[in-house]
Amino acid sequence: MSAVSLPWPTSGPVPLPGRACSCRDCAFWTGDGGHGGPATVEPLCSGCNSDCSYCGCAHAEASAPQGACDRCPIRCPSRSDIAEWMADLGGTLTFDGLRLGGRLPAELPSFIPQVDGSVVSELDRGLRWPAYAVGLRRVFSLASHVVYPRFAGNDVHRVLGLAPGQLAVLAGYGVDPLVEAFWTYRRRDRLVERIVAQGWDVVLAPNYSIYGNWPRIEHLINMRRSIMMAAEFAAAGAVVVPNVYWFRLEDLRRWADWSLEATPPAIAVNLQTVRENSNWESWSLPGLSWLAENLPATLPVIVTGLSRADRIAGLVELFGTRLTVISQNPMQYALHGAVMTQDGRQDLHARTPDAFAATVRYMASLLPGGAP
Repeated sequence: MSAVSLPWPTSGPVPLPGRACSCRDCAFWTGDGGHGGPATVEPLCSGCNSDCSYCGCAHAEASAPQGACDRCPIRCPSRSDIAEWMADLGGTLTFDGLRLGGRLPAELPSFIPQVDGSVVSELDRGLRWPAYAVGLRRVFSLASHVVYPRFAGNDVHRVLGLAPGQLAVLAGYGVDPLVEAFWTYRRRDRLVERIVAQGWDVVLAPNYSIYGNWPRIEHLINMRRSIMMAAEFAAAGAVVVPNVYWFRLEDLRRWADWSLEATPPAIAVNLQTVRENSNWESWSLPGLSWLAENLPATLPVIVTGLSRADRIAGLVELFGTRLTVISQNPMQYALHGAVMTQDGRQDLHARTPDAFAATVRYMASLLPGGAP
Protein backbone atom coordinates (compact mmCIF):
# COMPACT_ATOMS: atom_id res chain seq x y z
CA MET A 1 0.00 0.00 0.00
CA SER A 2 1.32 3.44 -0.89
CA ALA A 3 2.41 5.60 2.03
CA VAL A 4 1.83 8.82 0.14
CA SER A 5 -0.05 10.02 -2.94
CA LEU A 6 1.99 11.51 -5.73
CA PRO A 7 0.19 14.43 -7.42
CA TRP A 8 3.01 15.32 -9.81
CA PRO A 9 3.68 16.06 -12.63
CA THR A 10 1.13 18.80 -13.21
CA SER A 11 -0.16 20.73 -16.20
CA GLY A 12 -1.21 24.31 -16.77
CA PRO A 13 0.41 27.52 -15.47
CA VAL A 14 2.96 27.10 -12.70
CA PRO A 15 4.61 29.71 -10.44
CA LEU A 16 7.98 30.81 -11.74
CA PRO A 17 11.10 32.43 -10.28
CA GLY A 18 12.00 35.92 -11.44
CA ARG A 19 14.10 35.92 -14.59
CA ALA A 20 17.73 36.93 -13.94
CA CYS A 21 17.03 36.43 -10.21
CA SER A 22 14.69 39.41 -10.03
CA CYS A 23 13.08 39.06 -6.60
CA ARG A 24 10.14 41.37 -7.34
CA ASP A 25 9.20 39.19 -10.32
CA CYS A 26 9.59 35.94 -8.36
CA ALA A 27 6.74 33.74 -7.18
CA PHE A 28 8.71 32.70 -4.08
CA TRP A 29 10.05 35.95 -2.60
CA THR A 30 9.26 36.90 1.00
CA GLY A 31 10.62 40.46 0.80
CA ASP A 32 8.78 43.66 1.70
CA GLY A 33 8.19 42.59 5.28
CA GLY A 34 7.24 39.05 4.35
CA HIS A 35 4.52 40.00 1.87
CA GLY A 36 6.60 39.47 -1.25
CA GLY A 37 6.24 41.26 -4.53
CA PRO A 38 3.37 41.40 -7.02
CA ALA A 39 4.30 38.00 -8.48
CA THR A 40 4.58 36.18 -5.14
CA VAL A 41 2.55 32.97 -4.88
CA GLU A 42 4.56 30.88 -2.41
CA PRO A 43 6.54 33.13 -0.05
CA LEU A 44 9.38 30.89 1.08
CA CYS A 45 12.61 32.57 -0.09
CA SER A 46 14.24 35.62 1.49
CA GLY A 47 16.03 36.62 -1.70
CA CYS A 48 18.66 35.73 -4.26
CA ASN A 49 22.04 34.30 -3.34
CA SER A 50 24.65 37.07 -3.31
CA ASP A 51 27.41 34.49 -3.92
CA CYS A 52 25.74 33.07 -7.03
CA SER A 53 27.98 32.63 -10.07
CA TYR A 54 25.10 32.17 -12.51
CA CYS A 55 22.83 35.22 -12.17
CA GLY A 56 24.40 36.75 -15.28
CA CYS A 57 24.25 33.56 -17.34
CA ALA A 58 24.35 33.55 -21.13
CA HIS A 59 20.62 33.02 -21.58
CA ALA A 60 19.87 36.19 -19.60
CA GLU A 61 21.52 38.19 -22.36
CA ALA A 62 19.74 39.18 -25.55
CA SER A 63 22.56 37.66 -27.59
CA ALA A 64 22.32 34.25 -25.89
CA PRO A 65 23.24 31.37 -28.22
CA GLN A 66 20.40 29.06 -29.19
CA GLY A 67 20.26 26.02 -26.92
CA ALA A 68 22.52 27.49 -24.21
CA CYS A 69 20.24 26.13 -21.48
CA ASP A 70 20.32 22.62 -22.93
CA ARG A 71 24.01 22.38 -22.09
CA CYS A 72 23.76 23.88 -18.59
CA PRO A 73 23.37 21.69 -15.48
CA ILE A 74 22.06 24.57 -13.35
CA ARG A 75 18.38 25.40 -13.02
CA CYS A 76 18.59 29.20 -12.90
CA PRO A 77 15.54 31.48 -13.23
CA SER A 78 16.54 32.49 -16.77
CA ARG A 79 16.43 28.98 -18.22
CA SER A 80 14.32 28.63 -21.32
CA ASP A 81 12.78 25.49 -19.82
CA ILE A 82 12.31 26.65 -16.23
CA ALA A 83 8.52 26.26 -16.55
CA GLU A 84 8.97 22.62 -17.54
CA TRP A 85 11.18 22.07 -14.50
CA MET A 86 8.57 23.65 -12.25
CA ALA A 87 5.86 21.45 -13.74
CA ASP A 88 8.02 18.38 -13.13
CA LEU A 89 8.21 19.39 -9.47
CA GLY A 90 4.42 19.43 -9.24
CA GLY A 91 4.15 23.18 -9.75
CA THR A 92 5.37 24.02 -6.26
CA LEU A 93 8.49 24.32 -4.13
CA THR A 94 6.77 23.71 -0.81
CA PHE A 95 6.99 20.50 1.21
CA ASP A 96 3.23 20.49 1.84
CA GLY A 97 1.43 17.16 1.76
CA LEU A 98 4.54 15.01 1.44
CA ARG A 99 4.16 12.49 4.26
CA LEU A 100 6.40 9.45 4.58
CA GLY A 101 5.57 7.36 7.64
CA GLY A 102 7.16 4.03 8.51
CA ARG A 103 9.66 3.10 11.20
CA LEU A 104 13.29 2.11 11.18
CA PRO A 105 13.96 -1.55 11.98
CA ALA A 106 14.64 -2.01 15.69
CA GLU A 107 17.70 -4.09 14.82
CA LEU A 108 19.43 -1.23 13.02
CA PRO A 109 22.80 -0.63 14.75
CA SER A 110 24.28 2.77 15.53
CA PHE A 111 27.16 2.10 13.12
CA ILE A 112 26.66 0.67 9.63
CA PRO A 113 29.63 -0.04 7.34
CA GLN A 114 29.12 0.78 3.67
CA VAL A 115 30.54 -1.85 1.33
CA ASP A 116 31.16 -2.03 -2.39
CA GLY A 117 28.18 -4.22 -3.30
CA SER A 118 30.06 -7.51 -3.57
CA VAL A 119 29.22 -10.53 -1.42
CA VAL A 120 29.94 -9.59 2.19
CA SER A 121 30.07 -13.06 3.75
CA GLU A 122 33.88 -13.12 3.78
CA LEU A 123 34.11 -9.66 5.33
CA ASP A 124 31.41 -10.58 7.82
CA ARG A 125 32.97 -13.85 8.92
CA GLY A 126 33.34 -13.76 12.68
CA LEU A 127 31.74 -10.30 12.78
CA ARG A 128 28.04 -10.95 12.06
CA TRP A 129 27.29 -7.26 11.85
CA PRO A 130 23.55 -6.45 11.97
CA ALA A 131 23.44 -4.24 8.85
CA TYR A 132 25.40 -3.27 5.77
CA ALA A 133 24.94 -0.32 3.42
CA VAL A 134 25.54 -0.10 -0.32
CA GLY A 135 25.79 3.10 -2.38
CA LEU A 136 23.53 3.92 -5.32
CA ARG A 137 26.33 3.68 -7.87
CA ARG A 138 26.64 -0.05 -7.11
CA VAL A 139 22.98 -0.57 -8.00
CA PHE A 140 22.22 1.99 -10.73
CA SER A 141 24.53 2.45 -13.72
CA LEU A 142 25.57 5.96 -14.70
CA ALA A 143 26.67 4.68 -18.12
CA SER A 144 23.50 2.80 -19.12
CA HIS A 145 20.93 4.41 -16.78
CA VAL A 146 19.52 1.06 -15.69
CA VAL A 147 19.71 -1.16 -12.63
CA TYR A 148 22.71 -3.47 -12.84
CA PRO A 149 21.71 -7.01 -13.88
CA ARG A 150 23.15 -8.44 -10.68
CA PHE A 151 20.52 -6.61 -8.64
CA ALA A 152 17.67 -6.47 -11.16
CA GLY A 153 14.80 -8.69 -10.07
CA ASN A 154 16.79 -10.23 -7.21
CA ASP A 155 16.54 -10.04 -3.44
CA VAL A 156 19.33 -7.80 -2.16
CA HIS A 157 19.97 -9.99 0.87
CA ARG A 158 20.76 -12.92 -1.40
CA VAL A 159 22.84 -10.79 -3.77
CA LEU A 160 24.97 -9.51 -0.88
CA GLY A 161 25.17 -12.91 0.79
CA LEU A 162 23.65 -11.65 4.03
CA ALA A 163 22.72 -14.07 6.78
CA PRO A 164 19.15 -14.32 8.06
CA GLY A 165 18.31 -11.25 10.13
CA GLN A 166 21.02 -9.02 8.67
CA LEU A 167 19.70 -5.78 7.20
CA ALA A 168 20.45 -4.14 3.86
CA VAL A 169 20.53 -0.33 3.60
CA LEU A 170 20.61 1.54 0.30
CA ALA A 171 22.57 4.78 0.64
CA GLY A 172 21.03 6.50 -2.36
CA TYR A 173 23.78 9.08 -2.68
CA GLY A 174 26.26 9.63 -5.46
CA VAL A 175 28.03 12.20 -7.56
CA ASP A 176 25.76 14.80 -9.14
CA PRO A 177 25.68 13.19 -12.62
CA LEU A 178 24.54 9.89 -11.07
CA VAL A 179 21.63 11.27 -9.04
CA GLU A 180 20.66 13.58 -11.92
CA ALA A 181 20.49 10.57 -14.23
CA PHE A 182 18.40 8.71 -11.68
CA TRP A 183 15.95 11.64 -11.59
CA THR A 184 15.77 11.79 -15.39
CA TYR A 185 15.32 8.07 -16.03
CA ARG A 186 13.46 6.94 -12.91
CA ARG A 187 10.06 6.92 -14.64
CA ARG A 188 11.26 5.32 -17.86
CA ASP A 189 11.91 1.93 -16.31
CA ARG A 190 10.04 2.40 -13.02
CA LEU A 191 13.43 2.47 -11.34
CA VAL A 192 12.10 3.31 -7.88
CA GLU A 193 9.66 0.41 -7.88
CA ARG A 194 12.27 -2.01 -9.20
CA ILE A 195 14.76 -1.01 -6.52
CA VAL A 196 12.18 -1.24 -3.72
CA ALA A 197 11.24 -4.73 -4.96
CA GLN A 198 14.81 -5.83 -4.21
CA GLY A 199 13.88 -5.80 -0.53
CA TRP A 200 16.07 -3.10 1.00
CA ASP A 201 15.26 -2.75 4.70
CA VAL A 202 15.99 1.00 4.70
CA VAL A 203 16.50 3.42 1.81
CA LEU A 204 18.27 6.75 2.19
CA ALA A 205 16.66 8.72 -0.61
CA PRO A 206 18.88 10.26 -3.32
CA ASN A 207 20.04 13.74 -2.38
CA TYR A 208 20.30 16.77 -4.65
CA SER A 209 23.13 19.15 -3.97
CA ILE A 210 23.20 22.68 -2.58
CA TYR A 211 26.36 24.66 -3.33
CA GLY A 212 27.17 28.15 -2.16
CA ASN A 213 27.70 29.62 -5.63
CA TRP A 214 24.45 28.30 -7.11
CA PRO A 215 21.26 30.34 -7.71
CA ARG A 216 18.83 30.34 -4.84
CA ILE A 217 16.18 28.75 -7.04
CA GLU A 218 18.51 25.77 -7.56
CA HIS A 219 18.67 25.36 -3.79
CA LEU A 220 14.87 25.40 -3.52
CA ILE A 221 14.40 23.04 -6.45
CA ASN A 222 16.90 20.56 -5.06
CA MET A 223 15.37 20.55 -1.57
CA ARG A 224 12.01 19.85 -3.19
CA ARG A 225 13.51 17.12 -5.39
CA SER A 226 15.17 15.42 -2.42
CA ILE A 227 11.88 15.16 -0.58
CA MET A 228 10.02 14.14 -3.74
CA MET A 229 12.42 11.25 -4.24
CA ALA A 230 11.82 10.15 -0.66
CA ALA A 231 8.06 10.32 -1.26
CA GLU A 232 8.35 8.23 -4.42
CA PHE A 233 10.26 5.52 -2.55
CA ALA A 234 7.70 5.65 0.26
CA ALA A 235 4.85 5.32 -2.22
CA ALA A 236 6.52 2.20 -3.60
CA GLY A 237 6.57 0.68 -0.11
CA ALA A 238 10.08 1.41 1.18
CA VAL A 239 11.07 2.54 4.64
CA VAL A 240 12.71 5.69 3.35
CA VAL A 241 14.76 8.41 5.01
CA PRO A 242 14.88 11.83 3.31
CA ASN A 243 18.14 13.68 2.93
CA VAL A 244 18.30 17.12 4.54
CA TYR A 245 20.45 19.87 3.05
CA TRP A 246 20.30 23.58 3.81
CA PHE A 247 21.87 26.90 2.93
CA ARG A 248 20.06 29.34 5.21
CA LEU A 249 18.32 29.30 8.56
CA GLU A 250 14.99 29.48 6.77
CA ASP A 251 15.79 26.12 5.17
CA LEU A 252 16.42 24.50 8.53
CA ARG A 253 13.16 25.92 9.84
CA ARG A 254 11.26 24.46 6.89
CA TRP A 255 12.81 21.04 7.48
CA ALA A 256 11.97 21.13 11.18
CA ASP A 257 8.37 22.22 10.53
CA TRP A 258 7.97 19.52 7.88
CA SER A 259 9.35 16.77 10.15
CA LEU A 260 6.69 17.58 12.75
CA GLU A 261 3.92 17.16 10.16
CA ALA A 262 5.27 14.42 7.91
CA THR A 263 6.52 11.99 10.59
CA PRO A 264 9.46 10.54 8.63
CA PRO A 265 11.13 7.48 10.23
CA ALA A 266 14.37 9.49 10.44
CA ILE A 267 16.25 12.22 8.64
CA ALA A 268 19.62 11.82 6.98
CA VAL A 269 22.48 14.24 6.39
CA ASN A 270 25.17 13.42 3.84
CA LEU A 271 28.57 14.82 4.85
CA GLN A 272 30.73 12.91 2.37
CA THR A 273 31.89 16.10 0.66
CA VAL A 274 32.60 18.02 3.89
CA ARG A 275 36.32 17.51 4.33
CA GLU A 276 37.75 20.92 5.17
CA ASN A 277 37.45 22.23 8.71
CA SER A 278 36.17 25.54 7.34
CA ASN A 279 33.08 23.89 5.80
CA TRP A 280 32.54 21.76 8.87
CA GLU A 281 32.69 24.73 11.22
CA SER A 282 30.80 27.24 9.08
CA TRP A 283 28.06 25.03 7.61
CA SER A 284 27.79 21.47 8.93
CA LEU A 285 28.21 21.85 12.66
CA PRO A 286 26.05 25.01 13.08
CA GLY A 287 23.24 23.46 11.04
CA LEU A 288 23.42 20.14 12.84
CA SER A 289 23.44 21.94 16.18
CA TRP A 290 20.29 23.82 15.18
CA LEU A 291 18.61 20.60 14.08
CA ALA A 292 19.53 18.89 17.35
CA GLU A 293 17.71 21.65 19.22
CA ASN A 294 14.67 21.90 16.97
CA LEU A 295 13.88 18.48 15.52
CA PRO A 296 11.46 16.24 17.41
CA ALA A 297 13.43 14.86 20.35
CA THR A 298 12.90 11.21 19.37
CA LEU A 299 13.53 11.55 15.63
CA PRO A 300 16.53 9.40 14.59
CA VAL A 301 19.33 11.07 12.63
CA ILE A 302 21.46 9.13 10.13
CA VAL A 303 24.73 10.71 9.03
CA THR A 304 26.91 9.46 6.19
CA GLY A 305 30.50 10.44 5.50
CA LEU A 306 31.80 10.84 9.06
CA SER A 307 35.18 9.27 9.74
CA ARG A 308 36.99 11.47 12.24
CA ALA A 309 36.60 10.51 15.87
CA ASP A 310 36.33 14.12 17.04
CA ARG A 311 33.49 14.89 14.64
CA ILE A 312 31.65 11.72 15.61
CA ALA A 313 32.07 12.65 19.28
CA GLY A 314 30.63 16.09 18.56
CA LEU A 315 27.52 14.61 16.95
CA VAL A 316 27.10 12.08 19.75
CA GLU A 317 27.02 15.03 22.11
CA LEU A 318 24.32 16.65 19.97
CA PHE A 319 22.11 13.66 19.16
CA GLY A 320 22.98 10.98 21.71
CA THR A 321 21.43 7.57 21.17
CA ARG A 322 19.35 8.68 18.17
CA LEU A 323 22.49 9.02 16.01
CA THR A 324 23.41 6.42 13.39
CA VAL A 325 26.60 6.71 11.33
CA ILE A 326 27.18 5.08 7.93
CA SER A 327 30.77 5.07 6.70
CA GLN A 328 32.85 3.64 3.86
CA ASN A 329 36.06 3.87 5.88
CA PRO A 330 36.20 0.25 7.08
CA MET A 331 35.96 -0.97 3.48
CA GLN A 332 38.42 1.57 2.11
CA TYR A 333 40.98 0.95 4.83
CA ALA A 334 40.62 -2.82 4.68
CA LEU A 335 41.38 -2.95 0.96
CA HIS A 336 44.85 -1.63 1.86
CA GLY A 337 45.30 -3.77 4.95
CA ALA A 338 44.90 -0.73 7.21
CA VAL A 339 42.77 -0.16 10.28
CA MET A 340 41.43 2.90 12.03
CA THR A 341 42.38 3.26 15.68
CA GLN A 342 42.33 5.94 18.37
CA ASP A 343 45.81 6.86 17.16
CA GLY A 344 44.67 7.28 13.57
CA ARG A 345 45.26 5.06 10.57
CA GLN A 346 47.54 2.10 11.10
CA ASP A 347 48.96 0.35 8.03
CA LEU A 348 49.30 -3.19 9.33
CA HIS A 349 49.16 -5.12 6.02
CA ALA A 350 46.42 -7.13 7.64
CA ARG A 351 44.10 -9.52 5.84
CA THR A 352 41.15 -7.62 4.41
CA PRO A 353 38.48 -9.30 6.61
CA ASP A 354 40.57 -8.78 9.75
CA ALA A 355 41.24 -5.13 8.98
CA PHE A 356 37.59 -4.56 8.11
CA ALA A 357 36.33 -6.12 11.35
CA ALA A 358 38.81 -4.14 13.47
CA THR A 359 37.76 -0.80 11.99
CA VAL A 360 34.05 -1.61 12.21
CA ARG A 361 34.41 -2.44 15.90
CA TYR A 362 36.47 0.67 16.58
CA MET A 363 34.05 3.03 14.83
CA ALA A 364 31.10 1.40 16.56
CA SER A 365 32.81 1.97 19.91
CA LEU A 366 32.62 5.72 19.28
CA LEU A 367 28.81 5.62 19.32
CA PRO A 368 26.34 5.01 22.14
CA GLY A 369 25.73 1.30 22.50
CA GLY A 370 29.05 0.39 20.89
CA ALA A 371 29.28 -2.99 19.20
CA PRO A 372 26.04 -5.02 19.06
